[in-house]
Amino acid sequence: MSIISKPEQRRFWILVIIVSISGFSQGMLLPLISAIFERDGLSSALNGLNATGLYIGTLLISPFMEAPLRKYGYKPVIVLGGIIVFSSLLLFPLWKNVIFWFILRLLIGIGDHALHFSTQTWITSTSPQHRLGRNIAIYGVSFSFGFAAGPLFAPLVNIFEGLPFIVSGLLCMMAWLLVFTLKNDHPEVLKGKEVSGSFWKRSKVTIAIAWIAFLGPFGYGFLESSLNAMYPVYALRNGLELTSISFILATFSIGGISSQIPLGILSDKIGRHSVVLIAYGGGAVAFWAASQMGNSVPLILLTIFIAGLFVGSIFSLGISYMSDLAPKDLLPTGNLLCGIFFSLGSLTGPFAGGLFLEYVENVSYLLIISILFGVLFLISLVGKTKRSIPS
Repeated sequence: MSIISKPEQRRFWILVIIVSISGFSQGMLLPLISAIFERDGLSSALNGLNATGLYIGTLLISPFMEAPLRKYGYKPVIVLGGIIVFSSLLLFPLWKNVIFWFILRLLIGIGDHALHFSTQTWITSTSPQHRLGRNIAIYGVSFSFGFAAGPLFAPLVNIFEGLPFIVSGLLCMMAWLLVFTLKNDHPEVLKGKEVSGSFWKRSKVTIAIAWIAFLGPFGYGFLESSLNAMYPVYALRNGLELTSISFILATFSIGGISSQIPLGILSDKIGRHSVVLIAYGGGAVAFWAASQMGNSVPLILLTIFIAGLFVGSIFSLGISYMSDLAPKDLLPTGNLLCGIFFSLGSLTGPFAGGLFLEYVENVSYLLIISILFGVLFLISLVGKTKRSIPS
């Protein structure tokens, strides 16, 4: 068993704390802003479109993230991302305007992506192989824990509309200060002409190697954004209270937290592919069951919790699966692609959800998520991947 030094352990836990606070801000923003716009009478399609700002920001910045990370190292990128996130959060209460809030969400998407890309790559590049699934699972749990706590702070809007944004901004600033205690490091140098060109050239190589691993981040992005941004709109229209909706969203995240480390350890032992299939299949069945529960909050809580047990881990499973398939020098590219596929799913979720609510009646919103995971299960079941290029 490899010995991990105390500085490396300390760095790992600081990165975990940073990610948990980032998860908190995202978990709070999605249902909070959707509920505010719904109460103000904004259409569900425009509400869903506004929620995509976070993920458009991620997509816009992705092609430009790898070069500064390789040149300046992990720490400066995390510092810059943190500044963008907490500054944007503190600006929300200054002016309530759909376009202004869209721009702030876009900036938070850029800052959050800088944080996640840097921390993910740092962890995947320095974790020993036999602990990779466990470490990425802890990383995922920290994000999920923050994400679960986020919706519980949405009701603070009833005290003062700007209060949730201020609380989230200050928490992000406190976590950001911890970064300055870390020693900077750089990713592994690129090897070989086939990967030394542009980001797009490396992306093509990495997708050819590890495309099946990117289904998890895509699916989780669709799930997270649609469940947290558009499900509250559906539930409010069907008579559920905002407090009940907050508990439903938190219960899903708690399910993910409960199973994430066990599934990560299991994936170290029996392989990522097998665990991914279990997750997709179980998630499809659980969300179908949840869609049949009507307005019964206790039954929705139970089935949503079970859904969380299965699919609350698919983002972190996707990262560790990608890290198995891709060589070390392509891990920054692979982690960027995880973020890009997550964003593509996140963009698709609210937009598809908004159209669903606009044009489909008498059908549970949760059924669309069940269908998604059924499709991902079938693709993963028959999918083939190339072997990892030796690093």
